[in-house]
Amino acid sequence: MDLVRTGVAAKRGRNSVKLGGWMAIPVLLLTGIAIAAPKEPANSAKMSNEDCLTCHSDPALAKGADPKQVHLHVDDAKFKASTHGSLACTDCHTDIKAFPHDPAPARPVCATCHGDQQAAYERGIHARGDAAGNANVAKCQDCHGNVHEILPASDPNSKVAHANIPATCGSCHGRQTVMAGSGVSAAAFSSYQQSVHGKAVNGGSQSAAVCTDCHGTHDILTGIDPQSPIAKFNVPATCGKCHHDVQADFMGGIHGAALTRGNWHAPVCTDCHGIHTIRAPNDPNSAVAAGNVGNTCAACHASVRLSSEFGMPGNRVSTYLASYHGMASKVGSTAVANCASCHGVHNILPSSDPRSTIYPANLAKTCGRCHPGANEKFITSKVHLDGAQKADTATKVLNFISRFYIWMIVAVIGGMVLHNLLVFRKKMMMYRNAHPRILLRMTVAQRVQHLVLLLSFFTLVLTGFALRYPSSWLAIAFVNEHVRSLVHRVAGVVLIAVSLYHVWYVIAKDDGRQLLKDMLPDCKDAGDLRNALLYYLGLSDNRPLFRRFSYLEKAEYWAVVWGVFVMGATGLMVWFKGFAGEHFPGWWIDVAIAVHFYEAVLASLAILVWHLYAVIFDPDAYPMNWAWFDGRMSIEHYRREHPLDTLAVPRAPGAFAPASQAEGEMAENQPAGAFNSGVEPSILTK
Repeated sequence: MDLVRTGVAAKRGRNSVKLGGWMAIPVLLLTGIAIAAPKEPANSAKMSNEDCLTCHSDPALAKGADPKQVHLHVDDAKFKASTHGSLACTDCHTDIKAFPHDPAPARPVCATCHGDQQAAYERGIHARGDAAGNANVAKCQDCHGNVHEILPASDPNSKVAHANIPATCGSCHGRQTVMAGSGVSAAAFSSYQQSVHGKAVNGGSQSAAVCTDCHGTHDILTGIDPQSPIAKFNVPATCGKCHHDVQADFMGGIHGAALTRGNWHAPVCTDCHGIHTIRAPNDPNSAVAAGNVGNTCAACHASVRLSSEFGMPGNRVSTYLASYHGMASKVGSTAVANCASCHGVHNILPSSDPRSTIYPANLAKTCGRCHPGANEKFITSKVHLDGAQKADTATKVLNFISRFYIWMIVAVIGGMVLHNLLVFRKKMMMYRNAHPRILLRMTVAQRVQHLVLLLSFFTLVLTGFALRYPSSWLAIAFVNEHVRSLVHRVAGVVLIAVSLYHVWYVIAKDDGRQLLKDMLPDCKDAGDLRNALLYYLGLSDNRPLFRRFSYLEKAEYWAVVWGVFVMGATGLMVWFKGFAGEHFPGWWIDVAIAVHFYEAVLASLAILVWHLYAVIFDPDAYPMNWAWFDGRMSIEHYRREHPLDTLAVPRAPGAFAPASQAEGEMAENQPAGAFNSGVEPSILTK
C-alpha cells in the first residue's frame, strides 16, 4: 500500500513539475515585455500650476518670430487675482500631460466652460466677420483681455467694467485703420465720447449708457436685424431700459402709436436725439436744443414724401417759420416758442385728442406758459400762418391785407422810382450840356474791347458763382445746369478771344502801341503813389500830377492782364480735364479749380471796390464817367485828372482858338495822350 502511495506521489510530482514548466513560459514573457517597455517619466501624474510656472514665469518666454511671435509668459500674481485664478492650468490645457509638450498643445476653447456665451457670440456680427475672413474682428481676448489676467466685470480694472466699456470697444471702433476693412466708420466712437452719455461715463457715472447697454454683449447684431436692440422698432425699448418714463410717454403719443402699427416712417428716439451724438437739451449743439428743434422736426414734417404718403399737412414748417415765433427763432432766440413748446416733447398727441396740449380746450393753458393771462380770445391768433389754406374770417382778412399792400408797394415805390428816373435823366442832360465832353479819351476800337470785356466778365462772374452757390437766386436765374454751363463757357471763349484781339491790337495798331507804351509802369508811378497817400492823408498840400494814365489805371490794366491769363488757363484745365489729366497729375485739376474760384473772387471784388469807385462813386466822376460809352470826357475833368497830358487838351475841338479843319479831324480820330506828354505851366497852376 505504501509503495502504491509512493508511486502515486512520485507520479504526481512529475506531473507537477511538468505543469510548472508550462506556466513559467508566460510569466517569463510578461517579465521580458515589462523589462523591454520604456519607462514613463517621473512627472506622469497631472501637472501642477507650479510645474507650469517653472518655465512660463520667464517674461522672455515666447515662440515664433515677429510679427507673429506669441508670448508665453504667465504672471502668477495676476493669474491668481483673475477670475480664472481658482483653476489649474490643465483644466483648460487638457491635452498637456507632461513636459516637453510634444506635440504642441492645442489652443484652449473658451466654449468648453462658456458655452452659452459662445453660442450668443456666434449669432452676432463679430462671428460672421470672423467666418468671412476678417482678421480684425473682435474675439474673446480682444474684449476681456489676456486670458490669464481676466477680471470680473465688477472689478473697476476689468476691461469690461462699466466705465471701461467705451475704451474697450474704442480700441477697434475708434481706429479707422482697423474698421476700414469692415466698411464701418470710426466716427461713431469719437461722437460717443462727445455725447451726454460719454461725458457722463468719463465723469464717473455708473448708470450712463455704454456700448453694451444699447448693442448687447456677445450677440451683437446689426441695426437691420429685427432681433437687434438697435433695430428701429426696438429702439424705444432699448432706450427705455434707462428712460422708463420717457418710453411710456413716447409709446402713448402719436409717434409711438404709429410705430406700434408698423410704420417705418415714424420717428424713434435716435431720429430726434441722434445715435452716438446724443447731447443734453441745453447744449446748443443738440438736435433738440431750443434753437434746433425746428430743424429736427422739419426733417419729417417738411417732407413732401410724407405729406403725400400719409396725408400730413406739408406746410407745417414753412407756416411756422413765417410767423413771429419762426422768424425770431431764425435770428437766434431761444426763448421764443418752438415745436416742442406747443406740441409737447415725447407725449405728442393729435389736436383731436382731449389730452393734447393743442386740443382747443387746452390752448389757453398751453399759450399761458409763455403768455400769462392768455384767454379764449388770445388763442384765436395765428401760430401757423396758413395763408390761403384756410377760409376762416381771420385768414380772409389777412390775405386781403397782404394782397392790398403788395400792390400798394408796387404802385407807390414804382411811381417813386419812375419819378426819380425822370429827374435823374433831366439833370444828367443839363449837366452834360453845361460841361461839354469834347475830349476823346477812348477810340471806338478801345470802347468795343472794353464793352466786350465788361459783358463777358460779368457773365462769367454770375454763372460761376451760380455753380458755387447752387441755393442762391443766381442758380435759379439760369434755369438749369446745362444752360448755366453753356453760357459760362461761351462767355469764357469770348473773354479769351477779346484778350487775344487786344494782344494783336497793341502790336499792330499805332494807337494800340501808344496805349501799351503809356501803360508801362515807371519810377514816377511809385512817386505818385507816395505823393497821393501824403496828399489824401492831409500830410501834404501838393496834389499828385498824372500823365495820360495814373498809377491806379496802370495797376488795374496789368491786373486784368494777369487775371485773364490765370482764369483762362485754369478754366481750360477744368473744361478739358480729360486732356489735362493725361499730361498732369490729377491733383493739378483740383488746384486749378481752387485758383479759378479765388481769382474770380479777387477780380470781382477788385472791380466793385476799385474800378466802379473810380468811374462812378468818385466825386469828380459822379454820377458816371461816360467815356466807356461815347469815349469822351469834359476838358475840366480831364485837366483835374491828367494835368501832365498837355497835348490831349489842345487837340480837343473848341478847347482853345479854333483849329484848322485838318487838325479838328485829327483830334477827332486820336485818343487823349496819343502824343508825347509834356508839362504846360498854365495847367500846373490850375
